[in-house]
Amino acid sequence: MDDKHMQIGEVAARTELSLRTIRHYEETGLVTPSARSQGGFRLYTETDVQRLMVIRRMKPLGFTLDQMRDLLDATDRLDADGALDDAEREALLKRVRAYEQAATEQVEKLRAQLSRAEDFAATLRSRLEPAAGAVRS
Repeated sequence: MDDKHMQIGEVAARTELSLRTIRHYEETGLVTPSARSQGGFRLYTETDVQRLMVIRRMKPLGFTLDQMRDLLDATDRLDADGALDDAEREALLKRVRAYEQAATEQVEKLRAQLSRAEDFAATLRSRLEPAAGAVRS
């Protein structure tokens, strides 16, 4: 893993999140800068960027900040070097599976919405084509 530190502006550009949003996620405990510069500027690593990308992907699926925090806690604990007993590992995996299922269900709902929106746009186009031809005549 690259230990290179990035300032918040670079992180914002890479994640397509605003500075304000990144600071908000810090205030709510979803992400913590890995370091601070001598001048007090927030410094982030690639791991921090990946964490912000998880948050960014969860947001449009309707997950709350508490749900984001819960999922990140579960994945952090699964990724930690400390040994987990079988029961704890299974409980964490169960939490992650529940989020995966919720995400899959939301994706299906969004696909249905998108399909309806595409049908609506096509209906409008089909209504405009004859009208546009009549104007040209």
